[in-house]
Amino acid sequence: MKRRVAEARGRRAETLAAWWLRLHGWRILARRARVPGGEVDLVARRGRTVAFVEVKQRATEEAAAMALDQYRLRRVAVAAERLAPRFARHGDDIRIDALFLVPRRWPVHLVNVWHG
Repeated sequence: MKRRVAEARGRRAETLAAWWLRLHGWRILARRARVPGGEVDLVARRGRTVAFVEVKQRATEEAAAMALDQYRLRRVAVAAERLAPRFARHGDDIRIDALFLVPRRWPVHLVNVWHG
């Protein structure tokens, strides 16, 4: 039961994040894009930039940041590397972003969080 509740909460968070990105000029190319070795919550494009976005919804911004550890970032990076040929065009900038959702606060969009 807890797993189902967490899954539903995660899907709502991804929907909110997608709308936030759309309102800021991004086009959502994919949601929950999965490949062997990883998953990306959202794939978005704005101009010549393709962002692979990890969404974290927690009670505080600090808790969201703690939930985005090196292990999870590495899995997103593996997925982004494998998905890039599907979504990126020659000459595009590719990056991994994070979007934190915290109750009663505006979403926080962190740009280019992976430098591995």
